[in-house]
Amino acid sequence: MSKIRPSKGAPYARILGVGGYRPTRVVPNEVILETIDSSDEWIRSRSGIETRHWASDEETVAAMSIEASGKAIADAGITAEQIGAVVVSTVSHFSQTPAVATEIADKLGTNKAAAFDISAGCAGFGYGLTLAKGMIVEGSAEYVLVIGVERLSDLTDLEDRATAFLFGDGAGAVVVGPSQEPHIGPTVWGSEGDKADTIKQTVPWDQYRIGDVSQLPLDSKGEIKFPAITQEGQAVFRWAVFEMAKVAKEALDASGLSPDDLDVFIPHQANERIIDSMVKTLKLPEHVTVARDVRTTGNTSAASIPLAMERLLATGEAKSGDTALVIGFGAGLVYAATVVTLP
Repeated sequence: MSKIRPSKGAPYARILGVGGYRPTRVVPNEVILETIDSSDEWIRSRSGIETRHWASDEETVAAMSIEASGKAIADAGITAEQIGAVVVSTVSHFSQTPAVATEIADKLGTNKAAAFDISAGCAGFGYGLTLAKGMIVEGSAEYVLVIGVERLSDLTDLEDRATAFLFGDGAGAVVVGPSQEPHIGPTVWGSEGDKADTIKQTVPWDQYRIGDVSQLPLDSKGEIKFPAITQEGQAVFRWAVFEMAKVAKEALDASGLSPDDLDVFIPHQANERIIDSMVKTLKLPEHVTVARDVRTTGNTSAASIPLAMERLLATGEAKSGDTALVIGFGAGLVYAATVVTLP
């Protein structure tokens, strides 16, 4: 028999507060058209994107995260000192170590909270939410701050017609805390590493250290390009539409719900055509509010779900207590879906 004392966590967990930050610079499609041969109509019809936000030098991954987190903490009605862990999902923090989460935890004024980064691309928010729920139920933290943040403008090839118009910057954060009732359902998550090449970084960082220019990408002026995100658009589209609709349905089933029980659908804001196809495949009823933040925010990877959630609540399109299906999917290829009660 084990002599270890059992953990004393909460019975369940729930999202208590949400906050978002979008950089001040708004970038319309016309700016993107300066470097690719396309049109505003083509971009809108292919993605639904009209504008996106790009960060300034001062709007760092940490700075955007702190702004979004401050709003989430205030919305939750707690103090930073009560945060027991900070989980940051990002692929665009360029210091390998230390984790940006440690800087954020310190500057927010937490009491030496556990802090770490995860790299799960566009599914990162779902991964972080699942970890937070586990910590609260297990008892290692009473409140957990989950942040999705990206500066994807740093990883965008503005000469790549397939991706130049897709990406934006921003941060979204939620506070997860204890609950006496289930408000975060079981997570359906996984990975399909055999499809990893469909979304990837163009060149690994160590290739620059080797110094073989012939192996590095060059821009139209013959100058070495910074690494960027590239993708096989059609392959990603087919995977997202057909496979992720199945995952979303599994998440509903795991929570004991049907599409009729939903109030809100918040998918990763990758592409409005993908969103429309998922709505159709899932046969969501007319009363379900569908997040379409992609139109003015673009694809912000790990930040897209909390940013969309924050906007729906701020505009009144969704309300506290609504039941929402959330699903993130992207590079890896990785995915995570669950049902939550909105804060």
